[in-house]
Amino acid sequence: MIKISKREMNLPKAVIAKLLKLSNESKNVISLSVGEPDFITPKPILDYASRAVYKSTHYTPTEGLKELREELTKKLKKKNRIKVDADNILITTGSQEGLLTSLLTMLDPNQEVLLPSPCYVGYIPEVDLVSAKPKFIRLKEEDGFEIDVDLLKKAITRKTKAVIINTPSNPTGSVLKRSTLEEIADIARNKNLLILSDEAYEDLIYEGEHVSIGSLNGMEKDVISFFTFSKSYAMCGFRVGYAVGDERIIKALTKVSHYVTLSPPHLSQLAAIKALKTPRKHIEIMRKEYGRRRKFIVRRLNEIGLPTVNPKGAFYAFSNIKNYSKDSFRFADKLLRKAKVAVVPGREFGPYGEGYIRFSYAAKMNEIKEGMNRLEKFLRKWKLL
Repeated sequence: MIKISKREMNLPKAVIAKLLKLSNESKNVISLSVGEPDFITPKPILDYASRAVYKSTHYTPTEGLKELREELTKKLKKKNRIKVDADNILITTGSQEGLLTSLLTMLDPNQEVLLPSPCYVGYIPEVDLVSAKPKFIRLKEEDGFEIDVDLLKKAITRKTKAVIINTPSNPTGSVLKRSTLEEIADIARNKNLLILSDEAYEDLIYEGEHVSIGSLNGMEKDVISFFTFSKSYAMCGFRVGYAVGDERIIKALTKVSHYVTLSPPHLSQLAAIKALKTPRKHIEIMRKEYGRRRKFIVRRLNEIGLPTVNPKGAFYAFSNIKNYSKDSFRFADKLLRKAKVAVVPGREFGPYGEGYIRFSYAAKMNEIKEGMNRLEKFLRKWKLL
């Protein structure tokens, strides 16, 4: 029998996939687990895409349509304060593909990647897939899950090549302060480190401001920034994102990307162009509704005994369950089976995520309210389970 590679065998099976399967197979489940907008793509974008399908049946250049990249230079300059040309941008099949392509391009086996944890579930497997080594930096609840730059600095060794940062954060909802980003930038320049900056939730900010580390002075050649249309425009199914960086790096990424996906989906790129030209009122409508849900779910979670730091961005609440269980998977599994509420166990987000669970409030308010009521009843009976 032909053997499957050790790389695949060692790759953890996503618990989120299991939860989705159980949610779909079980009746009457309230899902507060999935990190996907519950809104549909704004109508002007869908209407345009339905007409554009007839002119989107061919490959595009690997780096993406020039018209899209030129539109993105305007957006990056206005919103992110990043001044680039079209040649500094690579269109990708979602930002996650951009991150994997970057790791394949920039890292050699056994080099270290610093990961502030709790971190997005995809980072650890992607680092493992390229035979690099993840090294975790603890994010503390009492600090609002802000990166401790002293811990970051102490973790750097001769093998350290890159740092992945994520702001606003999945799963904690934290938004990195400008001062923190400036300190991280200084460390990166002094230690010759590459910063991989995941900014998927850039438009979903409720407190503070979103700062792109690539906009800071002197960081032009040391940062690859990743963006996506999935969250801002509720375009998850279109699978279109983009990576931004130094032209030399983007050329290298494009070379590798050709052998990963050949080219991004043509129709999705046309829809992305339309999205950039669509009034931002559609984004603001979603952001305000997420903000309303955020206030409700955080208040309820704290009231019923799950300490929860107020998230400043994204659409997640990261709750401390240590008074009930030290095993977040066991807690989430029983919550799903006994109360029919699906959440994500904190261990999925790295070693410092254990003891927590993630709630997504990208769900209708009535579902969130019902989910919280079921959770409260579940917690009352916890010791009996």
